[in-house]
Amino acid sequence: MTEAKQKLLIVEDDLDIADMLNAYFRVQGYEVFTVNWGEDGIRACQASLPDLIILDIRLPDIDGFEVASRLRGNRRTAAIPIIFLTEKRERSDRLQGLELGVDDYITKPFDVQELRLRVRNVLRRVKQDALTNPVTSLPDGTLVDERLNECLQTLSWTMLIVSLENLDAFREAYGFVASDDVLRAVNLMIQNALHETGSAEDFLGHLGPTDFVLITVQERATSLQERISSRLEQSLGYFYPIKDREKPTTGGKRLIFRIGVLQSTDGPFPSLDVLKLSLLRKKL
Repeated sequence: MTEAKQKLLIVEDDLDIADMLNAYFRVQGYEVFTVNWGEDGIRACQASLPDLIILDIRLPDIDGFEVASRLRGNRRTAAIPIIFLTEKRERSDRLQGLELGVDDYITKPFDVQELRLRVRNVLRRVKQDALTNPVTSLPDGTLVDERLNECLQTLSWTMLIVSLENLDAFREAYGFVASDDVLRAVNLMIQNALHETGSAEDFLGHLGPTDFVLITVQERATSLQERISSRLEQSLGYFYPIKDREKPTTGGKRLIFRIGVLQSTDGPFPSLDVLKLSLLRKKL
């Protein structure tokens, strides 16, 4: 199957430069979109998320700093990498860009080969970051699949799936910052249980945004399950404001957790998909 092309958005008011970059990066195998105004750049990002933005600072409507600030302030677009393309060379401009979380900075006139390498390097860093959960920094995606595949080749193992439910309702009521704090706290409680009862050979990662998978051995599974369950039972209520701890909130859907256990003896598991589906069913 052909791998999807990575999308670049170029926000540049100089039509000659915009056309040149469009043609050049298309030849390099990217899918390229160009706009000439800052507001158009913001709208383009919201319509279809690019993998990277090449953003001029000096634009005819709002400047690149404003564009970057608004993109970083929106959760949907906050993680899009940005390379500033500008004539500005002052140290204060660079610092302002760094404060906004801009990933790289190149000044005009520029070497297009250097820009190509900077684009490649930023995208590589982003791909590496995608292997971990952005909130908890635990292994995610491919890294978890690799470990699960190893289990398929192993005779004996036990997995715990720790699932946090109703976080969406909690987020609607209290905001993204509060919900991210919940995920980090749950991660910390599981990590502490691992430090107390587990082993360096145990593995903890994400099976989904609110599903943690812990791979261990049968001898440690029961004590880990008990410690994690005890910590979560004592703690979930404290994530709510004091006024909401004693009454139903968030539409009656309070935060709850479930812990399921899957063992190698529950198999056979002929494929990774079957293993993951079996694990997810354990949380029901």
